Amino acid sequence: MAKKIIMTPEDIRRTLARIAHEILERNKAIEHLILVGMHTRGVPLAKRLTANIAAFEGVEIPVGALDISLYRDDLSSLELQPVVKLTDIPASIDGKSIVLIDDVLYTGRSIRAAMDALIDLGRPESIQLAVLIDRGHRELPIRPDYVGKNIPSSRHEEIQVQLVETDGIDEVAIISTPVVKEGQ
Repeated sequence: MAKKIIMTPEDIRRTLARIAHEILERNKAIEHLILVGMHTRGVPLAKRLTANIAAFEGVEIPVGALDISLYRDDLSSLELQPVVKLTDIPASIDGKSIVLIDDVLYTGRSIRAAMDALIDLGRPESIQLAVLIDRGHRELPIRPDYVGKNIPSSRHEEIQVQLVETDGIDEVAIISTPVVKEGQ
C-alpha cells in the first residue's frame, strides 16, 4: 500500500478557518445556526469550526454529535451489529439552520442517513453540508455546500483522515491499494 500525505496539520487548520468564514458569510443569522458533526471524525471537526466561529465573531454556536448507525441502508448486509454512539444535539433543531459536518464525502449514503436522523429530531429550516474532503463517486444526488478539498480518487484508493482528537495526529492521506487483476 502506498500512502501519500495530502493535508498537513497546517493545511487542515487553514481549511477549517476558511470553511468557518464561508459558513458565517452564508448564514447571516448565526443565532439560528447549529453545527452537527457526524460520528466519528465529523464531531471534532464541528467543534473546531465552532471554536473558529467563536474566535472570529465572539459568539458560541451550539455544536452537536449525530450517530447514523441505525439509519444506514446497509444494516442488513453488515456482518456485525453497528456500535451505536451518542446523538447529542444541544438545542431544538426546529426552524434552525443546521450545518452537518463530516470528514469525507464519498457515495453520499452516509449523508442521506444523517439527514434522515436529523429529520427524526425535528424540522430544521435548512440543512447544509460541510466536508473536509470530497472524493467524488456519488451514488446519490448530494452535493456539499462547503468543501475543504476536492480529491478526485479511484475506487481502489482510500482517503484516510486522522485527527488529534481521535487518532493523535492531524493529517489526510490517500492510500493506494494494489489492484488485483483476474488470473493473478
